[in-house]
Amino acid sequence: MEPEESRTQTGPKGVINDWRRFKLESMDQDNLPPAKRDLLRQMSSPNGPKDDSRANLNRKMSVQEYELLKEEDEGCLKKYRKRCMQEMHEKLSFGPKFDGVHDLDSGEAFLEVIEKEHHTTVVVVHIYKAGVKGCEELNNCLDCLATEYPTVKFCRIDAVASGASERFSDEVLPTLLVYKAGELLGNFLACTQHLTEEFFATDVEAFLNSYGLLPEKEVPAEDEEENDVE
Repeated sequence: MEPEESRTQTGPKGVINDWRRFKLESMDQDNLPPAKRDLLRQMSSPNGPKDDSRANLNRKMSVQEYELLKEEDEGCLKKYRKRCMQEMHEKLSFGPKFDGVHDLDSGEAFLEVIEKEHHTTVVVVHIYKAGVKGCEELNNCLDCLATEYPTVKFCRIDAVASGASERFSDEVLPTLLVYKAGELLGNFLACTQHLTEEFFATDVEAFLNSYGLLPEKEVPAEDEEENDVE
């Protein structure tokens, strides 16, 4: 069984104790006065002598600790919150992540990515043809969206290579197909007709979101910190 003091605790006392340890780890102890350094060690080490470890863990925060925690708390709290958010995201995130747009070279590869991808993964397939209006622009847009939605698998395949060029004639290109768990969720033929003459990644994103086809976008931690700055 995992030792009690090493388990992550989510109750109020556990959060305070976790914060104490984080405060100790994040501060530059080499430049701290000895008295403050000792206080930080006491704050973050509930597992002293075994006979009173539980008492130390559950003890109330002293006035000295409170005053110390007030010092430089804003920056430290941001780091602590960021770490907690990352840990929570890792626990709640399921399925693989992807890098860039995947090029499919055959109808078999097209079927495989639809049928064998993780059941929680949204698969967006762009069927295109070189020289057809809007195809190159849409490819560029998907390159951008792939960096912002790493849990979505963006793919593209030439209509001829797909083996279904008769079905996907120039008149219906570019086509966007959206799948999840092998099920077709979106079938957008000549999809650029739903966009303006000059469109960008944000326009494609808004179009897919209007059908609820994209997951919630992850907000980078850097943006969160910038928003906290007045």
